[in-house]
Amino acid sequence: MKNSVTGAAILALSFVVNPSVSAASDPNPTDWNAVVAEARGQTVFWNAWAGDTRINAFIESVGEDLFDQYGVTLNHVKLADTADAVTRVVSEKTAGRDTGGAVDAIWINGANFISMKENGLLFGPFAEELPNWRYVDTTANPAVLTDFTVPVEGFGAPWAMFQMVFEYDSASLSEPPKSAVALTAWASANPGRFTYPQPPDFLGTSFLKQLLYGVLEDPEVLQSAIVDTDYEAVTAPLWAYLDNLHPNLWRQGQVFPENEPALGALLADDEIDIAFSFNPGRASAAIADGTLQDTVRTYVWDAGTIGNSSFLSIPYNAANKAGALVLANLILDPEIQARAQDPAILGFQTVLGMDLLGVEDRARFDALDLGIATLPPAQMGTALLEPHPDWMTRIAQDWTARYGTAP
Repeated sequence: MKNSVTGAAILALSFVVNPSVSAASDPNPTDWNAVVAEARGQTVFWNAWAGDTRINAFIESVGEDLFDQYGVTLNHVKLADTADAVTRVVSEKTAGRDTGGAVDAIWINGANFISMKENGLLFGPFAEELPNWRYVDTTANPAVLTDFTVPVEGFGAPWAMFQMVFEYDSASLSEPPKSAVALTAWASANPGRFTYPQPPDFLGTSFLKQLLYGVLEDPEVLQSAIVDTDYEAVTAPLWAYLDNLHPNLWRQGQVFPENEPALGALLADDEIDIAFSFNPGRASAAIADGTLQDTVRTYVWDAGTIGNSSFLSIPYNAANKAGALVLANLILDPEIQARAQDPAILGFQTVLGMDLLGVEDRARFDALDLGIATLPPAQMGTALLEPHPDWMTRIAQDWTARYGTAP
């Protein structure tokens, strides 16, 4: 979910190593007892986005479980941009530091994951060998196997599903717009009451991709790399749409919120009527902790909204691979997955299949109160496929050139 497209390191990767080659001393996930034994006493440096206090608290709680159950210490390396961790690994590779790397695990997806995978910077494959993989529902959640059109092939363990939902205050807005066309008409009639995070922020750029789905006659083109398309012709409707929309945005489109928390704060402060998130439970969680009015509800567009999965990946040169493997397996534990889905904690969608769980574990999910603002699964509509990562990188760059500079 939270993976910025700004990392120059991604574009600078010019070397390719064989991703199937591992050091002889690397842990073997098929021998799980040996992995657990090796992990005990290690400190795992998990590089993860830290822009949300709920996420930080959840990661801290996972660290407590990791230590209590396995004797592994978790150090949350708090990132503003996932590309910072990628840059660290690239720098170590350039310096010849092929063992003892500083990054043990990364919360990753999209362009960052694909660039690291294609350039042999990830340890694996390992995900499908984890003991808790048997609970992962690959049929209902195909995004756990393919990330932004590219097969994951076990180089990342999925731990959360996301789908864009729009949030609105039902006390002031009875019928929210449910398409790109309807949104621009509504914004024209209600100037200053909508905005989106400034690209290259992940959520802001994802909104641009959502708009592409809404303005293109054939969105299937988004599943191909830009080199295989007429980029200028494909994106022309997007820029025309934004040129028309921006004068009616909050602060006339001259200023944009920095990220998802900043966008949510504008909704909470009644500065805008509509926000959005990749977390369908975000609004309910914010209502539960008193930071959002209890009249806020969520909805999706009629034609669907973009969905994806977040992964935990392990760099090829990580110093504590065994501990990272234990962490990757732990966050697939049904108890922790149910905790993450609880709107009072995070509200993330689980990657697990209820029909794959035992009675006790299934009961954990059945007992969850998803909250008054959370859509039930049957009302989430179509999860649109993420475009090829080229689109995210390029449209973020072009947006900045057209409308402003990065915050």
